[in-house]
Order: sequence, then C-alpha cells, then structure tokens
Amino acid sequence: MVKKQDDTIVDVAEVYSKTETYIEENQKSLTIIIGVIVVIIGGYFAYKKLYVDPLEEEAQSQMFVAERYFEQDSLNLAINGDGNYLGFLDILDEYSVTPSGNLANYYLGICYLRQGKYEEAIEYLSSFGQDDKMVSSVATGAIGDAYMELGETKTAASYYMDASNESKNDFTAPIYLMKAAMAYEELGNYRKAVGIYESIKKNYPDTKEGLEVEKYLARANSITNSK
Repeated sequence: MVKKQDDTIVDVAEVYSKTETYIEENQKSLTIIIGVIVVIIGGYFAYKKLYVDPLEEEAQSQMFVAERYFEQDSLNLAINGDGNYLGFLDILDEYSVTPSGNLANYYLGICYLRQGKYEEAIEYLSSFGQDDKMVSSVATGAIGDAYMELGETKTAASYYMDASNESKNDFTAPIYLMKAAMAYEELGNYRKAVGIYESIKKNYPDTKEGLEVEKYLARANSITNSK
C-alpha cells in the first residue's frame, strides 16, 4: 500500500518536472502566444469602445427617423431616406458593424415584403441576425411569407415551422403553426396539417388560434378520412 502511494507521488513529481521542462524550453513561444492573446482581447475591446460604440450612437440617431417613416408606412422614405436623414439602405451600408446596421436588414426585409419585392425581402431578412428569439422568429416567419407569395409553398411551410420552433411563446408560435398547417393543406398534405392543428389545440388552447383551431382541424380530418 505504501509502495503504491510512493509510486503515485513519484508519478506526480515526474509530471510536474516534465511540465516545468516544457515551459522552460518553450518559454519564448509561450510568451509570444500569451502576448498575442492579450493583444487580440485588448484590441477587440478597444475596437468596440472606440469605434463601434460611437458609430452605434450615430446609427441610432439616423435609425430613429427611418423607423418613424416605417411606422407611417412611408416605405420609400424609410428605405432611401429623406435627404436629411438616412434610410435603412444607407444605414446598413455605413453602419454595418453596429447593432443598428444589423437591424436595418430586418426593416429592409419587411419593407420589401410589403412592397411585393419578395426576392429582396428574403435577401435582407436572411442577413438579419438576432439573439432575441421572438424577433428572430418573426424574421423567419416573414421569409416564409415571401416564399408563399412566390408560390414556393413547401419552402414557406418549412420556414413557418422553423419560426414556430424558434420561440415557443403564445404570441408568435401559434400564428406560424397555423400558417404552416394551411400551407400543408395547400400542398395536399392534410395529415401533416392535422398534426399541426392538434399541436395548436394542445399547446396553445387560450390563444386566438387555439380558440379557432377546432373548425380547421375538423375540416382537415374530414378530408384525410375521406381519402
């Protein structure tokens, strides 16, 4: 028992000895690596603090006016600006590294969707990145709307399902599940639609969609059973 313990002590000592030797032999390389890491981390914080943050303040002041035009449904002014303030296109171009620049992708996508420019809507909405799951799900659902308008119903249904799964809340999830079910009905896949309607009924019974889903479920079941 004592010998085993001694062997363990020897092994641990040997490991430490080898580690010390390695550090001594590679001290210069390790110092350079650590220095590079420090420079990268310091550079990132300096870049954010001295460059990105001031840009974001500028972007927000421009974004405020573009958002107001968006809310008023003045889509051309929201997209292109009014001569005094930038529109979403220029905000995206000039402030692309900022959160506002990223958000401009979302607004542009919705603007183009409302204008019936579905390819452009998909392009900008697909470029939008958002950690907030609810906002992300709305963007994904809007891509589904664009594909639906383009007649690509199967792709639209897939995006609607993705949107419902990105944020399983009582506000957006049942809306996109309902859209997905109707898309599958249009594709003639009533069995898939039935499954989605049942999911709405089970998981979102108190929502507007949940309260109305029974009639859609009965219709899809009727068609499924008649085949």
